[in-house]
Amino acid sequence: MTPPEGSEPIPAATVVLVRDRDDGLEVLLLQRGDTREFGRMWVFPGGRVDPEDFPLDGPDDLAAATRTAAVRESAEEVGLVVDPDGLVPLSHWLPPPIAPKRFSTWFFLAPAPEGSVVVDGGEITHHEWLTPAAVLARHATGEIVLAPPTWVTLHQLGEHATVADALAAAATLDQLPYFETHMARSGERLLSMWSDDAGYESEDPDAPGPRHRLYMDEGGWTYERSS
Repeated sequence: MTPPEGSEPIPAATVVLVRDRDDGLEVLLLQRGDTREFGRMWVFPGGRVDPEDFPLDGPDDLAAATRTAAVRESAEEVGLVVDPDGLVPLSHWLPPPIAPKRFSTWFFLAPAPEGSVVVDGGEITHHEWLTPAAVLARHATGEIVLAPPTWVTLHQLGEHATVADALAAAATLDQLPYFETHMARSGERLLSMWSDDAGYESEDPDAPGPRHRLYMDEGGWTYERSS
């Protein structure tokens, strides 16, 4: 399928801020306003990489620019100054070619710094600190809207009891997980698939073999990954 005109991926960065609580870790979620991409969705702090994010001695250093963008977006969107040395690469996401605007987004995990969250009430309308399980439960009832990268990230964070556990797991990854999404339907079920799914290349979700996909059913999403 030929990508639509103007669909060249736009580099972006997201920072997933986490902190400990008595019954497990919690994550900072923001609700975007209606004035830009992902309107009304609940997201992590983040945005596109600006030209100023590239180091002067490395104008093509995208890895450094994404880290700078993650720190900058946290300060701009929620008023929290993240230590760049505390950023741990978590994943890299790319929407399907049919998406009208594609953000090639690097996700970073970081412990939340001290300070109060401050949002502008326009671009960002609300914020909440929530456990991953609580966010996914609210999404299942239709109370909040999430994009697949946010949902999968929360699902994975829910496997960790503390911030230290989550950071350690991300730091020991042999390779940064890369999620270039292909969309498909299996009967009435809409799903996203990723590269180690048997149906990924053919875009045939019924192809036999290993699975790496997200079923996006009304009333609850289901993440499936073969060992």
